[in-house]
Amino acid sequence: MDVPRVLKNSCCGSKSHPKAKVREVFLMRTGIANLPLHGGKCPPWLFARMVKMTRALMEVMVAHAGSEGVLARLADPFWFQALGCVLGFDWHSSGLTTTVCGALKEALRDRAGQLGLFVAGGKGKTSRQTPEEIQLFAERHPLARDPQELVYASRMAAKVDNSAVQDGYQIYHHTFVFNTSGQWAVIQQGMNEQNGWARRYHWLSATMRDFVCEPHQAVCCDYRGETLNLVALESERARKVIAELACEKPEKLIKDLSLLQEKAVLSLPSRHQVALSDIHPRNIERVLLKSYARQPENFQALLAVEGVGPKALRALSLLSELVYGAAPSYRDPARYSFAHGGKDGHPYPVDRRTYDQSIAFLHQALAQSRLGRTEKMEAFQRLGRWEKKLSFQEKADVQSGI
Repeated sequence: MDVPRVLKNSCCGSKSHPKAKVREVFLMRTGIANLPLHGGKCPPWLFARMVKMTRALMEVMVAHAGSEGVLARLADPFWFQALGCVLGFDWHSSGLTTTVCGALKEALRDRAGQLGLFVAGGKGKTSRQTPEEIQLFAERHPLARDPQELVYASRMAAKVDNSAVQDGYQIYHHTFVFNTSGQWAVIQQGMNEQNGWARRYHWLSATMRDFVCEPHQAVCCDYRGETLNLVALESERARKVIAELACEKPEKLIKDLSLLQEKAVLSLPSRHQVALSDIHPRNIERVLLKSYARQPENFQALLAVEGVGPKALRALSLLSELVYGAAPSYRDPARYSFAHGGKDGHPYPVDRRTYDQSIAFLHQALAQSRLGRTEKMEAFQRLGRWEKKLSFQEKADVQSGI
């Protein structure tokens, strides 16, 4: 599939691809949240109740905020977490993401045309069916946008978080939600088996950002570490050099990598020694041949090439830094703790007004939903307990000077 044009006013300043047939795709990754990995499955009786409540809430939300309003809230990590609590799932579990998305997909399965909201993808193998599911929805319901644009957006969101941001979290869940206007949101999650945590990524198409230059607005995370961050603003020069390197003959690149590996023990920082030891030049030759044949005009076009993954990008970023002096960023995109304020002496106060508005919207949706009195009361109690938990944490942060 041809690569869509990069926005002219993007922060990367990339040029348009001359062969592009797909219209611009506007996006912004709106948040990342870290959650502990928990095993087990949601009990069938609980999941059935979650589906029923999700359907009732979506009907009210679409009526009051429109399908675009629903997408915006799903792209908000805090609101998404609050929704999980209202539905009755463990508020701080990695399973919240997959279960809430599963309930949302099931709830909208027979209401998609009526509400104008569609859910594709899911966990594991189901995530790889996203393109086919998008196409199937497009055949059944008229969309204002070419479905191939949506397929491209889905693939690129997953590619960025799995390959261009190498933070140690392997994507295993990908849910793509879109409306008849072609607006969309992505909720995807990666796992890090070494530290036992999962990280959730949210994307939103409503703002004019591109895929490869600071695509996120808020990054919420309890754990941070050194990350090869090729979508950071400070990686702009590295992105240009990497795209240029991908257009060179693979033989030259492999020779340069081999020379670097020979010198690694004596002269390179430990970070680069570890990275080089994990790269086998001959094993990535096939990928380099693909990029050489495609001659990508920019980094986004390179990222769209099938087969270009973490190791190929890591190899090219090492050449960019060590041979050409264009260093990528190693800054973890996580900037502040999820709902806890700031970290590392750089405080980001809890946005209580936004939190209160999110909770008030859920209160309103619950009150106006067609749920039974008992179900509503139980949901209100769960939301109330979560509000108290947040208030307690906010006070603790203030007392500790965060």
